[in-house]
Amino acid sequence: MPSSTVEQYIKIIYTQQEHLGQGVVPMKRLSEAMGVTPGTATTMVKHLDDVELVSYHPRQGVLLTTKGENLALRMLRRHRLIETFLEQVLGYDWSEVHADAERLEHAVSDRFIDKLEQYLGYPDVDPHGDPIPSSSGSIETAISVPLNACSSGRKVRIVRLLDDDPEFLVCMKGYLIFPGQEFILKDSSAITGTVTLEHSNTHRAVTIGYDAAGRILVSER
Repeated sequence: MPSSTVEQYIKIIYTQQEHLGQGVVPMKRLSEAMGVTPGTATTMVKHLDDVELVSYHPRQGVLLTTKGENLALRMLRRHRLIETFLEQVLGYDWSEVHADAERLEHAVSDRFIDKLEQYLGYPDVDPHGDPIPSSSGSIETAISVPLNACSSGRKVRIVRLLDDDPEFLVCMKGYLIFPGQEFILKDSSAITGTVTLEHSNTHRAVTIGYDAAGRILVSER
């Protein structure tokens, strides 16, 4: 049975592959995401390569094997269902669920997770809009694009936030930027580095940074 450290590395490699839109994750990016030195990350990745969970390419990076991807989806299923339970049942704010889900996901059984999913009514996404893998390992991702890739004047619906940093989530929630909310994109400029939105119901205008907008996935209406 994989250790919690192995599980965490595999999960982080999966999410980094997803965010990058490519297979190979540079080692520098992985070490930063894990909060460890590059040397520590490389040592672990070599071990993961030995047990066929990843394919390690020196001077390029790392990508998951099929075996590694299956483990990653299992861990994401646990993490996202626990986050959903913490928010919907225990009353956690969506900015608070990540840390406790990180601890709990390594301690519970697959049977517990299946029962939890049933209790929650088989949700498709977690509080941040992240898709929840099924028990068979399949995952359905909604068609979406980064907010900063949309054209001014378009109506957009918030689908997913890619950053689980509590400060970022609290800030976005204060602006009503969370899954399901709709806005009109009033202005988007890479030159000024800002994106201005107007909420479809409240008509409140808000301006956020271009980088922050890149961490918000939307569907264009």
